[in-house]
Amino acid sequence: MTSPDTVLSIRHLSKSYSAGHPVLSDVSLQFMVRTITAVIGPSGTGKSTLIRCINRLVEPTSGSIVFEGRELVRLPRPALREARRRIGMVFQEYNLVERLTVMENVLCGRLGYVSAWKAWRRKFAPEDIALAFDLLGVVGLARLADARADSLSGGQRQRVGIARAVMQQPSLLLADEPTSSLDPKTSVEIMQLLTDIARERGISVIVNMHDVELAKRFADRIVGMAGGGIVFDATPSRLTDEVLKQIYGGEDWLL
Repeated sequence: MTSPDTVLSIRHLSKSYSAGHPVLSDVSLQFMVRTITAVIGPSGTGKSTLIRCINRLVEPTSGSIVFEGRELVRLPRPALREARRRIGMVFQEYNLVERLTVMENVLCGRLGYVSAWKAWRRKFAPEDIALAFDLLGVVGLARLADARADSLSGGQRQRVGIARAVMQQPSLLLADEPTSSLDPKTSVEIMQLLTDIARERGISVIVNMHDVELAKRFADRIVGMAGGGIVFDATPSRLTDEVLKQIYGGEDWLL
């Protein structure tokens, strides 16, 4: 039985893209409300697949994903669309609509709440527009509301991506390598913004990332993956060099 303090429970999750070659193997994790979890590990170990299985951008091969008491794996598409309203997503490559304005991209976060006709005509309620303006102020882009997305820097694009995800008013936010395309200074700014918004609004965050130091600085919990499974799950203070060798293999990279 899932605890009321658990926003997401994953049990025995596996994913194979081809028979006999699992990318995820028997992964079980629970995520508590109002926490920030960083998932680290070498490339190809299943971090992005894990993130994308949660909202079924990738279909799991087997296992259970319970979000706010609902089993996502077996939900039909209309019910999945409804459940996804509460799961925001921030992408590595931003996934903005380049020809739309910053404001229009942020308002895309409300598409799950409007009819297909209104979505096509981009007709949004006044309260949605007010929320979008508020979020653009929060992410520091109010003056760029009417700018086209393709005119923005990488850091600005990721700020739009965060605002769009928060427009869904989610209880869970998934971030798939949100800083990997950014310079070190901008990466810190984006992680600070993401964690500040999450803590202020009571959003649980699962962020897949390569930067171990960023993970240690901003996460409440770190999950280490290797070979498609979980090899570490604890607070950042327990992430020692010995543990990092276990996660990444070898020790030359630590020098």
